[in-house]
Amino acid sequence: MPTKTTKITPVTTKLNSLFVSPTQVIQGEGIISQAGKGISRLGKRPLVVGGKQTLELISAHLKPIFKQFKLTAAFDSYAPDCSETSLKNLTEATQNHQADLIIGVGGGKALDTAKLLAYQQQLPIVTIPTSGATCAAWTALSNVYSNQGAFQYDVPLSRCPDLLILDYNLIKAAPKRTLVAGIGDAIAKWYEASVSSGQSEATLTIAAVQQARVLRDILLQKSVKALDKIGGEDWREVVNATVLLAGVIGGLGGANCRTVAAHAVHNGLTHIPAAHHALHGEKVAYGILVQLRLEEMIQGNKLAATSRQQLLKFYEEIGLPRSLEDLGLSQVTLEELRQAAIVTCHPNSDIHRLPFKVSPEQLLSAMVSTVGA
Repeated sequence: MPTKTTKITPVTTKLNSLFVSPTQVIQGEGIISQAGKGISRLGKRPLVVGGKQTLELISAHLKPIFKQFKLTAAFDSYAPDCSETSLKNLTEATQNHQADLIIGVGGGKALDTAKLLAYQQQLPIVTIPTSGATCAAWTALSNVYSNQGAFQYDVPLSRCPDLLILDYNLIKAAPKRTLVAGIGDAIAKWYEASVSSGQSEATLTIAAVQQARVLRDILLQKSVKALDKIGGEDWREVVNATVLLAGVIGGLGGANCRTVAAHAVHNGLTHIPAAHHALHGEKVAYGILVQLRLEEMIQGNKLAATSRQQLLKFYEEIGLPRSLEDLGLSQVTLEELRQAAIVTCHPNSDIHRLPFKVSPEQLLSAMVSTVGA
């Protein structure tokens, strides 16, 4: 009797990639001096990318490592910005040096440039943040700007960095303003993730939203003490929150848990030249207030009004901007603000992750009323 065969139909499923964390994170005071083995494991001809001043600062820390582990290094600036022009110049520098590893050093734009360069050249990437201003040292994402500093687009990367070196001595030497800005950038995670993904039933998204709530609570409870005692225990925990935990949330929850209206407002403001002196996190912090105003105005959300008043008090305590005037934009024209609102509301903007539609006119109204009762 012939054997009966059963045809098996292959099942295809959508592949969802998660880039939750760097392959390795090392942290501690003066820890960069112990990073040689981790760096040399990734490459022998590193190209170090950062701002000119940062490269001068970091070279004293890195050159002894390069000498000890017999690495042949080159240093290059990402000026004028994390832009296509800079990436083209750095690509040429990478090829001329025959680099097999990229090391990014500095703040958010320097690290974004280095990560994107490594991604484009298919090379390993090491990130060394020199302030607590952003979570860029952690994430698999880079933002690209014009040479003049106007936001253009973001690029999802194929993985998080291969090695993140968090040296608290480097962070401690940065201006206090940079950590204040990092607090503003990080605390946005809760206000953006909760509104875009708070109703999600996906396990990892739920985890990301809850971690965003924990992050908010840590910052509300510890930031004032942290800023009063730079280098203290609370300061270290706040740095861990802004540089590390904030990155975890985007890794677990994906794009929806990274950026919504607060970051979209930041992106729009970068198109106003007078706003370029404000740090990323300062503009994002102001953007949170704008998002909460939109929730009040469009949804009649009383909880958003309460949250905004809580943040206004918190911002005053630590020195985050509460209004356009605080951002130094009291003299900008109505047309400039209107153009920023149009940019913020363009079809691909993160502002459309809000659960309601927003017009440029509604956004402009919210932007000029962040401190109202």
